Amino acid sequence: MADTPPFPDDLIETQQRLHQARAEYTALCRALPWSVEPLPGWPGAAHPHTGEVTGGREASPGYTPEEEAEERRLWDLVRELSVAVSTHPYWAALEKDAGLVKARMELKKHPKAQPDAASAAGGGAE
Repeated sequence: MADTPPFPDDLIETQQRLHQARAEYTALCRALPWSVEPLPGWPGAAHPHTGEVTGGREASPGYTPEEEAEERRLWDLVRELSVAVSTHPYWAALEKDAGLVKARMELKKHPKAQPDAASAAGGGAE
């Protein structure tokens, strides 16, 4: 970050909230059923030589209305925070070249923008 101006605190905080929201969204999606709608499963296929069954899926009960609302809420938050970070006025001060891309990548890795830093300080996603 030596060749870029320091990031404003509000931009760092927004990036941190974005990291946290993405982590929450990912965790939620991993815990949800594989299909939004209830769908039947299908059997796996047995390997012709070993007999090991691979593939296949259990039936999906679909999302409950609460799960669907929470998935939508978190996705909307991720999208909102992504737009807020990418359209922050700070970026207009940088030249539209590799320096801008480098600065955006540095912000993503900024120590104060990491979810762990906010958790230790008592922060978190909304």
